[in-house]
Amino acid sequence: MLELDAESIYFELVRRVREHIVGRSLRLVGVHTGGVWLAERLRVDLHIEPEVGILDVSFYRDDFGQTGLSRGVRPSRIPFDVDGADILLVDDVLYTGRTVRAAMNELFDYGRPARIDLAVLIDRGGRELPISTALIGRTIEVPADVSVVLSRDDQQRLHLRLERDPGG
Repeated sequence: MLELDAESIYFELVRRVREHIVGRSLRLVGVHTGGVWLAERLRVDLHIEPEVGILDVSFYRDDFGQTGLSRGVRPSRIPFDVDGADILLVDDVLYTGRTVRAAMNELFDYGRPARIDLAVLIDRGGRELPISTALIGRTIEVPADVSVVLSRDDQQRLHLRLERDPGG
């Protein structure tokens, strides 16, 4: 069984992001829901201001017509000017690349950033779009019918588990 210690993986991601952002004035944007949790922690651990921007990419996904709208749609909120900003987009799991593409499309509706970098806790491979990043907590291989799920407990500690997809 694959061991996924989310807290250790998170601290590896912090180390990589810290090295990458030296001398830069970043704005953090998290993708609902796990990416927001991670962005909020990165903001505190790396002393980044202002508050975290939040994206719910449900309406921007290219599979919206096939899968419909998720029950948990939340409003997006970007509390800073995106024009000319140096943005670190944060998500929990990088898989096909479609969520990242949707997040970038939504970000451009708020303005034109100078730069967008991507940080993810887990890269599970399986890309369908040409999206990649070096800011990864851990790279793993799991079958296509298995999801990597991030959760958070009452003490804000992160946990990862693998779940077989229904019908998979």
